[in-house]
Amino acid sequence: MEKKPVNSATRSLATQLLFLISSILYACALATSQELLTGFKASPSSSVSSFQSLLNDSTSTFSLGFLRANQTQLALTVVHLPSLQPLWQANPTSSFRWSDKTQLFFNGSLVMSDPHTRSFWSSGTSQQGDKVVLLNSSNLQILQQQQQVLWQSFDFPTSTLVENQSFTSNMSLVSSNGLYSMRLGVDFMALYANFKDGKTQQMYWKHKALEAKAEVVQGQGPIHARLESDGFLGMYQTGKTPVDIQPFNSFHRPIDTFLVLRLEPDGNLKGYYWAQTDWVLDYQAITETCELPSPCGSYGLCRPGSGCSCLDNRTQVDTGSFQCIDGDDQSGDFCSGSDDFWAIRRKGVELPFKELMGSDTKSSSVEECELSCHGNCSCWGAVYNNVTGFCYLVDYPIQTLVGVGDESKIGYFKVRATRGGHKKMKAGIRVLGAGILALTGAVLGYAGYKIWNRRRTWPKRVLEENAEVSPGPYKNLGSASFKSIEMI
Repeated sequence: MEKKPVNSATRSLATQLLFLISSILYACALATSQELLTGFKASPSSSVSSFQSLLNDSTSTFSLGFLRANQTQLALTVVHLPSLQPLWQANPTSSFRWSDKTQLFFNGSLVMSDPHTRSFWSSGTSQQGDKVVLLNSSNLQILQQQQQVLWQSFDFPTSTLVENQSFTSNMSLVSSNGLYSMRLGVDFMALYANFKDGKTQQMYWKHKALEAKAEVVQGQGPIHARLESDGFLGMYQTGKTPVDIQPFNSFHRPIDTFLVLRLEPDGNLKGYYWAQTDWVLDYQAITETCELPSPCGSYGLCRPGSGCSCLDNRTQVDTGSFQCIDGDDQSGDFCSGSDDFWAIRRKGVELPFKELMGSDTKSSSVEECELSCHGNCSCWGAVYNNVTGFCYLVDYPIQTLVGVGDESKIGYFKVRATRGGHKKMKAGIRVLGAGILALTGAVLGYAGYKIWNRRRTWPKRVLEENAEVSPGPYKNLGSASFKSIEMI
């Protein structure tokens, strides 16, 4: 039988189908890969809308890949695949572009590079690794021969701890917005707020080891914490006996599920377990909204059970978009010598974590307490207790205060004068001044023109009115009277 020639259109369609099948197989191979070897490279695909998987664990519960932060940005993350919840992120303080120019590659070190924004992240393993694996615990590891671990994501947590992951004294959890962090102390764990432009952080929650089963022994090394699959967050120093236990709701309950502990953007530390279709809240360090570091925002007022308002009595209905203080960012301090401010005074207010501030002093009166802040360029406010005489100075930009019924607790709060408003005012004054000058110039110009025109036409009008001479050439004698005309 004679074979019919294959036309170019058919050949082109076959080539396209082959390319499509190859692409799908390649994508599937990437998504189900159990390890990344030296020479591996990957870039974000324009066809992916949410998550591009690159490396899975053996159970396909966790995956390393590119997660779209928005239409233009991405993060290299380890996610919990059923929920796409990020558990770890490379370089959380910087973002990469979702572009084919952005590249992840493994050359012994795991490297992420975006040449457009000059963002860069590396595991820093000096190109000594042989492969990258993702364990069933969600731990991402770089291994050398003989399975030596050179680097692992469990040593660099971001905002989340997972069950059986240790948290040491040289680590920190940082909320996704960068405002809050968790760290360990000598015999405690604490939460800190970045209210001071990163210079000094304010502790707003502290949990000291109860030492019910074991004691913290000085000189025996730092403590560490671990999220246990039995449903509790334990603190340890040596051995397996905890010096403290913070039980979850699922403590010692027969729940075969996955636990996580996450520092949330509102500053709360919360525990969850995966219930096959959703995350269930299992623990929270701060149970009352008004005890959070800033639930109502800057210069907000939180009343238990009544929601948010403002220190100047305005009602705040939407903390996501409503601001109690308009204008420029209220940050830094008043030590530059050029920062003007005005003040809000309010009775019946309390600092939510005053016992952790360490800035209480005795004052004989509310006026003395106020003056001690007024003349201190690093002070943003003061709260005075008229009963105890304690004066609490606030050395960070004012956040949410707690409303109380006791009016003997009096607050004084500085508000930076709106620099942007001053600029606008000055610009407005300049525009107004220019307008006045222009108008004055126009009036004077018009008046001058009228005077000049009157002088120019006066002799002609005089001659016409007298009708004694014929019109003809003339010259103005300058200093002579308008009536003195010399004929030429």
